[in-house]
Amino acid sequence: MNKEIPPPGAYVIDTRTDQVGQVITSTGDLLHLHPPGGGAGWDCPVDSIEMTALRVYLRARVIEANRMRRLV
Repeated sequence: MNKEIPPPGAYVIDTRTDQVGQVITSTGDLLHLHPPGGGAGWDCPVDSIEMTALRVYLRARVIEANRMRRLV
């Protein structure tokens, strides 16, 4: 499957690890991502990403964290 390569600055989800990352650069079909707020970057194939807005991703994580808190 060939996905469109997102531009630098876009937020994506690495579907291999469920991590959100900001696109820093792309080389061919490989993206270099950094986590929001800084930290070590990583490489991810374009075929292993989902596009997202950071706020959408973070909202989903907060909902899940709150749900898990209620279960404990």
